[in-house]
Amino acid sequence: MAQIPGEVDNMEGLPASNNNNLATRWESPDRGWEREQPAASTAAASLFECSRIKALADEREAVQKKTFTKWVNSHLARVGCHIGDLYVDLRDGFVLTRLLEVLSGEQLPRPTRGRMRIHSLENVDKALQFLKEQRVHLENVGSHDIVDGNHRLTLGLVWTIILRFQIQVIKIETEDNRETRSAKDALLLWCQMKTAGYPEVNIQNFTTSWRDGLAFNALIHRHRPDLVDFSKLTKSNANYNLQRAFRTAEQHLGLARLLDPEDVNMEAPDEKSIITYVVSFYHYFSKMKALAVEGKRIGKVLDQVLEVGKIIERYEELAAELLAWIHRTVGLISNQKFANSLSGVQQQLQAFTAYCTLEKPVKFQEKGNLEVLLFSIQSKLRACNRRLFVPREGCGIWDIDKAWGELEKAEHEREAALRAELIRQEKLELLAQRFDHKVAMRESWLNENQRLVSQDNFGYELPAVEAAMKKHEAIEADIAAYEERVQGVAELAQALAAEGYYDIRRVAAQRDSVLRQWALLTGLVGARRTRLEQNLALQKVFQEMVYMVDWMEEMQAQLLSPECGQHLVEADDLLQKHGLLEGDIVAQSERVEALNAAALRFSQLQGYQPCDPQVICNRVNHVHGCLAELQEQAARRRGASGAGPLVVALQVRVVEAEQLFAEVTEVAALRRQWLRDALAVYRMFGEVHACELWIGEKEQWLLSMRVPDSLDDVEVVQHRGRTNLSQMGVNSPKKALLAADGAELGPGLALDEWLPHLELGWHKLLGLWEARREALVQAHIYQLFLRDLRQALVVLRNQEMALSGAELPGTVESVEEALKQHRDFLTTMELNQQKMQVAVQAAEGLLRQGNIYGEQAQEAVTRLLEKNQENQLRAQQWMQKLYDQLELQHFLRDCHELDGWIHEKMLMARDGTREDNHKLHKRWLRHQAFMAELAQNKEWLEKIEREGQQLMQEKPELAASVRKKLGEIRQCWAELESTTQAKARQLFEASKADQLVQSFAELDKKLLHMESQLQDVDPGGDLATVNSQLKKLQSMESQVEEWYREVGELQAQTAALPLEPASKELVGERQNAVGERLVRLLEPLQERRRLLLASKELHQVAHDLDDELAWVQERLPLAMQTERGNGLQAVQQHIKKNQGLRREIQAHGPRLEEVLERAGMLSSLRSPEAEAVRRGLEQLQSAWAGLREAAERRQQALDAAFQVEQYYFDVAEVEAWLGEQELLMMSEDKGKDEQSTLQLLKKHLQLEQGVENYEESIAQLSRQCRALLEMGHPDSEQISRRQSQVDRLYVALKELGEERRVALEQQYWLYQLSRQVSELEHWIAEKEVVAGSPELGQDFEHVSVLQEKFSEFASETGTAGRERLAAVNQMVDELIECGHTAAATMAEWKDGLNEAWAELLELMGTRAQLLAASRELHKFFSDARELQGQIEEKRRRLPRLTTPPEPRPSASSMQRTLRAFEHDLQLLVSQVRQLQEGAAQLRTVYAGEHAEAIASREQEVLQGWKELLSACEDARLHVSSTADALRFHSQVRDLLSWMDGIASQIGAADKPRCPSSLLGLPACPWRPPPANPSPLTAPFPTE
Repeated sequence: MAQIPGEVDNMEGLPASNNNNLATRWESPDRGWEREQPAASTAAASLFECSRIKALADEREAVQKKTFTKWVNSHLARVGCHIGDLYVDLRDGFVLTRLLEVLSGEQLPRPTRGRMRIHSLENVDKALQFLKEQRVHLENVGSHDIVDGNHRLTLGLVWTIILRFQIQVIKIETEDNRETRSAKDALLLWCQMKTAGYPEVNIQNFTTSWRDGLAFNALIHRHRPDLVDFSKLTKSNANYNLQRAFRTAEQHLGLARLLDPEDVNMEAPDEKSIITYVVSFYHYFSKMKALAVEGKRIGKVLDQVLEVGKIIERYEELAAELLAWIHRTVGLISNQKFANSLSGVQQQLQAFTAYCTLEKPVKFQEKGNLEVLLFSIQSKLRACNRRLFVPREGCGIWDIDKAWGELEKAEHEREAALRAELIRQEKLELLAQRFDHKVAMRESWLNENQRLVSQDNFGYELPAVEAAMKKHEAIEADIAAYEERVQGVAELAQALAAEGYYDIRRVAAQRDSVLRQWALLTGLVGARRTRLEQNLALQKVFQEMVYMVDWMEEMQAQLLSPECGQHLVEADDLLQKHGLLEGDIVAQSERVEALNAAALRFSQLQGYQPCDPQVICNRVNHVHGCLAELQEQAARRRGASGAGPLVVALQVRVVEAEQLFAEVTEVAALRRQWLRDALAVYRMFGEVHACELWIGEKEQWLLSMRVPDSLDDVEVVQHRGRTNLSQMGVNSPKKALLAADGAELGPGLALDEWLPHLELGWHKLLGLWEARREALVQAHIYQLFLRDLRQALVVLRNQEMALSGAELPGTVESVEEALKQHRDFLTTMELNQQKMQVAVQAAEGLLRQGNIYGEQAQEAVTRLLEKNQENQLRAQQWMQKLYDQLELQHFLRDCHELDGWIHEKMLMARDGTREDNHKLHKRWLRHQAFMAELAQNKEWLEKIEREGQQLMQEKPELAASVRKKLGEIRQCWAELESTTQAKARQLFEASKADQLVQSFAELDKKLLHMESQLQDVDPGGDLATVNSQLKKLQSMESQVEEWYREVGELQAQTAALPLEPASKELVGERQNAVGERLVRLLEPLQERRRLLLASKELHQVAHDLDDELAWVQERLPLAMQTERGNGLQAVQQHIKKNQGLRREIQAHGPRLEEVLERAGMLSSLRSPEAEAVRRGLEQLQSAWAGLREAAERRQQALDAAFQVEQYYFDVAEVEAWLGEQELLMMSEDKGKDEQSTLQLLKKHLQLEQGVENYEESIAQLSRQCRALLEMGHPDSEQISRRQSQVDRLYVALKELGEERRVALEQQYWLYQLSRQVSELEHWIAEKEVVAGSPELGQDFEHVSVLQEKFSEFASETGTAGRERLAAVNQMVDELIECGHTAAATMAEWKDGLNEAWAELLELMGTRAQLLAASRELHKFFSDARELQGQIEEKRRRLPRLTTPPEPRPSASSMQRTLRAFEHDLQLLVSQVRQLQEGAAQLRTVYAGEHAEAIASREQEVLQGWKELLSACEDARLHVSSTADALRFHSQVRDLLSWMDGIASQIGAADKPRCPSSLLGLPACPWRPPPANPSPLTAPFPTE
């Protein structure tokens, strides 16, 4: 360590301030190293500083002039100019103008020629004006300053030009904050970015950071690594570094050498000069980068051309393969030959489905890949501005789409054909199953009926045979009705054969078997009918025989009568009757012969014989015998007819006896029937009585039943009720049977009263049971509630007992245990809340159901909830008490601990043992430590007092115990303090001078021992040893400080104690010796610390280098790993890890830079340890740079992977969304009606709007794809394929949405059209009902009303119908024109609707015609009635005409009345003629009854008309005769009056005046005929 130079002394970390203090304390006042410097030295220093500043300014100005001169020459070299002195050559303005032209590229005003000052000022002004136009701010710079050669302003002008045209154009955009910097900051940032990672290069400015030359070499190495071997450069060899960098830039980069090494390697390099030179690097490397980018672009274009060629070849190959597969597949699936069985068709359909789901999607993916491939080809060609690729003929996308369309068409046809064939086969299979089922049923039925008709159990009597005949007829009817079913089997077989069923042979065999059995059955039925008819005919013959035998027996009874008559008349009567009997016997004998012959024919039948021939013969013989016997008795009767009256009387008595016996037999039968009825009645009375007793018993049980008070009793009662209910169900049929039996017995018995009473009791019992059952159900529910309530109450009582039995614990541990138990108790209470809720819900349910116990339940729940709230409140209160008790116990425990400590210290303070004097000092020191401990622990007392005060404020109920405890502790503490102080005074007085001497002696020994330890100067071979040595040294220094304080205390004690002179001298010697040894100990301690700190620094740096190198090497594999993850999540995780690594690197950067800086400072030392540090420094620098570069590369790679994975993730999300939407779009649900379809259409429109809105996401995805393609990502082809697939899916989704919308709209319009068609058809049907009404009117008025209403109806119907029909037809036409899928159905609807409308119009026309015809008919009858009434009225008027009411009617008035009457008849003539014409027309229309009625009514009217005419003629004759008579009488009166007048004139003397009077004639008796004679008759004759 002796070789360590003096630089290490400046690196000490800890100043020895304590040691300096000690030295200062013991330093003698003679030392003068802290005195002030004299004033003369201060003035000299100021003068030196001013001269130094001026020298630095001149040096900086010289460097700027040289640099700017070289810079100007480097630009003027382009135009062949050169300057030697910057200040002189810029004066005239020529050079300045050329420089500005070169830098700006613009033409400045031509300089003024001349060498005068004014010319120079003018040229400089032009240059300065140009700079002002370029927005260059020139402060305090004028043309005269440049012309005068002002150094500072000339340099400032050149610097301003450099800033404007070289530095201002620099703009660097950072990646962290995206801020844009300019000029100096941007250039500094560029330098930092380019030199990042280079060891020992840390550019923070443009001055000192460039002194060592490493920064220039780093810039060159960053862009041209082949020119500089940066690893061989060292920071210490600055001139070499600068010289190499400047020479390399000049020779290989063509950059003018603006600076020299001595211009940079100085204490304060010129900033502007360095900036000027660095700017030239910036512009050169920027230009080189642009050229490199252009070269890369050209190479990329060539690569793209080759890549596009390969992709085109691949596209054509894949397209040819796909087209060949499509054509081959179309040929295969176009084959429409299917298997002729359901299983075969299903296998073919499965194979087709497998093709659609397995083989086709792969080819569809290939087709999509082809589209993506073509899209990528076109995109790349379009990006290269090349002509687009046109596939060869037959291999284009359009050709593939066309072939794919043919494939899909063939698939559709294949699928449709397969589906149709599958449906056909399924139908055939179902038909075959129906056939088999029906065949099995028919065969079983045929077998059963064959067995039935094969049995000939006809019976042996006529009623049995007739019943068998009826049964056989029923069988025949059943069989005849079953023929259709058998024919159905044949039709099914025929249908299966027509459809080509694969198992038709079996079907045909089963059909033939059924038909054979059917034929056999029909044959058996016919044969059985024949046999049955033979049996029936034979039995009828046998019955006739029986009738004949019975008749013959009756005849025999009559023939055996002994009555022969009492007198002759009676005897003759008997003989006549007997003769009649013999005649009957003879007649019946012929019938008997016919019956016998008919019976014998049955015995001679061949084959089936209905009876044994012997039996027939026996019966025939029996009938013959009876007939012979009857004939014989008749002969005997005739012979014995003369017997006596005794025989007659006997016969009479026999007849009477027989009559009496018949009456007795009839009465006995009536008696037997009455007794049976009585027995049935009494039995029924017993049953009714039993029912009444059972009903009464159950009614009494129900009335006496009380609702139990326990759940078990309620369930028992319910069980008994269910048992009784089952008994009631059993007895109900008995009651119904009794009622039926009572109805059979008939009325009139007491049952008419008993049965209603029984029915009433039964209903009453049912009512009681229903009431009791409802009460039991409510009671059962209430008991269940009570059970839950009792459980809840038990829980609450347990809680209450647990809360009431709790006591407050007395220790902290017991309180904490109690708190834990109480928390568990609260948890249990919370769990038990469910039981409370169950009870509450049950009570609410009882109230909602209207239970009779609802109010009681609610009251019980209320009490339950109150008790629960009380328990909750008590639990919370107890929890609070426990918390209070816990705080109190904590406080008491602290008080107890403090109290124990006080008692322990009190014992120590009261220890009064006597010791030797040499131990008094130790006791004194221990007591001082005890007092210090007491002072420190006083805070404990204060803390407890604060806690006690807070506890009393928060918990007043604990104030008494807390206050008492605090008072006790304060008292103990005060006692302890007084005891301690008293003992301190006692110990202090006991130890005096001896203690001081002894203390100084002990300190001297300790200092001597420490001096011996400091002789060993080994600094240690490693960091741990050095650290242990430093710890030891620190402990020594601490010990020295402690000894220094102890010496001070001893000095104070010495000064304070009143010592004797001898003792005082001894103490002074000891004190001086200790002081001198303590001062001598300080310098070795400082030297030891310096050496140890230097050694520690070296070892620490080496250790830090190793640690940092290990840290870097540990993270280098993480930064250099190439795994990027599969998926977005994995990439994000890798990015997070890498970002964490970068943050860790960035955060660790200052630490590592600090280690590097420390290591760099130590690496210049010449020592073995420094050499190790140097090697570690180089390794760490290279590893650190590699780590940062690897992390950066890793981040860039992960960012690119993240963009791709994010794109893939977005594509997956888009595809998933598109798939979901496609599923929604592919829904086959079109609605069941118009409303549901409208709802579906609205939802679909919302879906379409969502799809439209999603277009922005697709566009964003496309932009991401283009960005990735422009980046030249390795997966560009796959990205392009995925993007094309997404675009295709989106387009397909939109097309599918359009199709779905069109389908829904068509379905909606179809439903709407269907509704309108249905409504219109219903409306037409309603109108057809009205138009087809058979009501034609009862009379003319009725039919007129009907016709008027029907006219309105027809008008309204026609108008409304035409409008609605036109609207529907227009709607149908529009939908058909739009290409609706149900166009055929709509056309059918339209045709049917038009036909219905035409039928309605036809029906209305027919109805109108019928009403018109009916109106004509009724009008005819009405007119006929009116005309007939008029005729009758006229006929009634005629007698009044012939017998006028006037007493003396005149002939003229009668004639006038008659003429008026005839005039009225003239009006009737036209009506009669119209009636005849109408009748003639109606007869051509009507026939049958209507025609007869018309003719009859016409005849009646004509008959009345004829009668009226005849009566009128008679009246005319009568009036004519009456008029004649009246005229005769009038003439007679006139003649008489004339004669009277003549007589009076004759007797007078007057002469006649009138010629007529002279002649003796009457005066003008003639009257003219009437003006309008009657057309029916000739005018009445006039006189």
